[in-house]
Amino acid sequence: MTTFALVGAGSGLGLATARRFGTASHSVALISRNVEHLDALTAELSRDGVPARGFTADVLDPGSLTTALEAASETLGPIEILQYSPVPRADFMKPVLDTRADDLDAPLGFSVKGPVTCVNAVLPGMRALGRGTLLFVNGGSAVRPHPQRAGTSIAFAAESAYAHMLHDALAPEGIHAAQLIIPGAIRPDAEHSSPDALAERLYAMHTVRSGFRHFAEPLPD
Repeated sequence: MTTFALVGAGSGLGLATARRFGTASHSVALISRNVEHLDALTAELSRDGVPARGFTADVLDPGSLTTALEAASETLGPIEILQYSPVPRADFMKPVLDTRADDLDAPLGFSVKGPVTCVNAVLPGMRALGRGTLLFVNGGSAVRPHPQRAGTSIAFAAESAYAHMLHDALAPEGIHAAQLIIPGAIRPDAEHSSPDALAERLYAMHTVRSGFRHFAEPLPD
């Protein structure tokens, strides 16, 4: 059994995606800062028959991320799929004219150093397996910068560039990198952007392995 590792485990999209990959015979490693939150999610997945464990880490702390992913691999089995989808903090979204250089430290740590750390941690295991999938989930500002959300717009663009380079560089090794853009809010009643619909889309991106960038819904005009 191989492992699906979710960085940024939450009760909406994260739980739905963990359940989808878990029911496809993968162990599930949930990574978040909050121990109580992880306990609740793993308990819910266990009731569904999904083998899941929680590992605490902060995406702004590279050492904790590496330790968590290594522990997940040792405990649950080699990580075949990594999903990087933590929710950005509200203070990353200052207007562009109010943004100073040090305002970008945390967004870039969150959306660039975090993913790079995670990929470096899981890539040796994927290479040993001879296969793997790296899934990156971003909002619409990754492809259409928003002047009121400068930090995430800049950081998501950098994350997109990194992920796209991985897509090109790792394809010959059987490792697929792909990005899902969710332009609007995730809503339980949305046809294409509900947690369950998005989880199914991410699972299809892992299995079908077609192209780099995918959109949950068209960008609004």
